[in-house]
Amino acid sequence: MSSIPHIPNWINGAYTTTPSPTLTVQNPATEEPIATITATDELTVQETITSSLTTFRTGSWPKADPTDRFTVLSTAARLLRARLPEFVDLETQQTGRPIREMSTQLARVPEWLEYFASLARVHEGRVTPFKGPVVNTLTRLPIGVVVQITPYNHPLLIAMKKIAAALAAGNVVIVKPSELAPVSVLKLGPLFKEAGLPDGTLQIVCGTGPETGRYLCEAAGIAKIDLTGGLGTYRAIAPIAARNMVPVTAELGGKAPVCLFPSLEVQRAVQASLFAGFIAAGQTCVTGSRLLVHRDLYAEFVPSLVERVKGLRVGDPMDSATQIGTVISRAAVERCASFVERAVRDGGRVLCGGKAVERTGFFFEPTVIEVAADSYLACNEVFGPVVALVRCESEEEIVDVANSTPFGLGASVWTNDFEQAHRVAGRIDAGIVWVNGHHLNDPSSPWGGFRESGMGKENGVEAYESYTRVKSTVINYGVAPVWFDQVANARYG
Repeated sequence: MSSIPHIPNWINGAYTTTPSPTLTVQNPATEEPIATITATDELTVQETITSSLTTFRTGSWPKADPTDRFTVLSTAARLLRARLPEFVDLETQQTGRPIREMSTQLARVPEWLEYFASLARVHEGRVTPFKGPVVNTLTRLPIGVVVQITPYNHPLLIAMKKIAAALAAGNVVIVKPSELAPVSVLKLGPLFKEAGLPDGTLQIVCGTGPETGRYLCEAAGIAKIDLTGGLGTYRAIAPIAARNMVPVTAELGGKAPVCLFPSLEVQRAVQASLFAGFIAAGQTCVTGSRLLVHRDLYAEFVPSLVERVKGLRVGDPMDSATQIGTVISRAAVERCASFVERAVRDGGRVLCGGKAVERTGFFFEPTVIEVAADSYLACNEVFGPVVALVRCESEEEIVDVANSTPFGLGASVWTNDFEQAHRVAGRIDAGIVWVNGHHLNDPSSPWGGFRESGMGKENGVEAYESYTRVKSTVINYGVAPVWFDQVANARYG
């Protein structure tokens, strides 16, 4: 254990060791430890919050000119792009996702810094059409010290979505990455410092959610909580946030339907299903984990899908030929297995996969199970490579089934019928609907769901503005204060 590096919290511009206990970060493909991190205690959290509040009140970043924020964030993007190979290796080791996936995904992460840097530079206030000889200006100000809780499935991407928007708006940011995959996020501290971000403006604090995460969310004085996680985590945080009058952005997962219509070529339908359902071994919030297949496509589609799924290459994530890596932990393997067992008990038919791979590491076979639309598997999030296959009799039924779960984050509609594409997309109740695509993401495109999939948005102007408060300045240059002088037509409001 002595050879395993310890990566401390990044606090006030330096890696800072505290007397807190440590947690071990494990490589899910080898089951070997790759680092230890700090399990930050309550006292250290309080000290970090206090320091961050002081930085917000007296530091330079909240008052910085937008051009200065643009320069720092753009420089950080350049530095990150130059160091991508290091981050790709870290992400692959700590998540078990194939290096081909991580190389492609991380190549785009600097775009989030560039987008929000540019947005900070060009975002404009407004002058309202205020009646009379009055000028009303609206300006946006940073909101304060914000807490961001990020997950293990896309450690760097999701952290950067949140960090870039919050810093661009001038806030002080405290990030708690998942204890299962925190290493790449911890490495951002020195990168932002080198880019010119003032010390104390970005704090990175590690630990478990029920302890460190709770301490952060309970702290007095924070201005916002931005969470990507499960509904249970939100329900634990929401009462605390309400008590402290702290707004919450929450991205809470989903059960994304992949709606496949008969105008689509069979092989394209199969390709769509593989891409939607098995990227990241099914560990994304928008995984296409429900294949809703029209009856006129079903018979030809199913054998082709099963053949392709059986042929997916499961193996060493560091091998560029690997297509399916691991899930994050042994508990995740057990969760996948329990979903399969319940699906079979409920009358589901396993068409391929269905069990853990017998080798070192947390591997689970890519799995397709034919089930009823109202089955447990078809309505609940697995967060693994287990896909529900549902035969639907009509367009109407596909839409009804697509909208039948409590989730509403993402959905995709696959058809060559232009009118049908618009018709169905318009009727699906989800925050993101792709037509002939899935997983497509861009820093300019708002990302967030409806119902139990959460509230608020990552990405886009919406995310930037959620990290600001609007100040209204009303300048009177012609309304005399003569109300109590009994003047005719005196103005009150």
